[in-house]
Amino acid sequence: MQSTMKNGNFEIPDKLYRIGELVSYTPFSRQTIHNYTIMGLIREAKWTEGGHRLYDESVFEKLSQIIKLRKSKTLAEIREIFAEENRKS
Repeated sequence: MQSTMKNGNFEIPDKLYRIGELVSYTPFSRQTIHNYTIMGLIREAKWTEGGHRLYDESVFEKLSQIIKLRKSKTLAEIREIFAEENRKS
């Protein structure tokens, strides 16, 4: 493995997670992760050459938010909350 240096520091790639890893680290099923992606609640960061979704570390914060919001909101309401947050940033 070859490392690259940028400005005297190592350039370390961000960790990307497959759906199976999200399933093992969270209480969500593979189908739920897929559904949340299709609904736009979470977003894949990249795709593999084989067509598999890859998620960055920010997905865990979104999934945590979803867990909290699901106690009092519908998925449609959560999607609107996230859309509003995206418009502000």
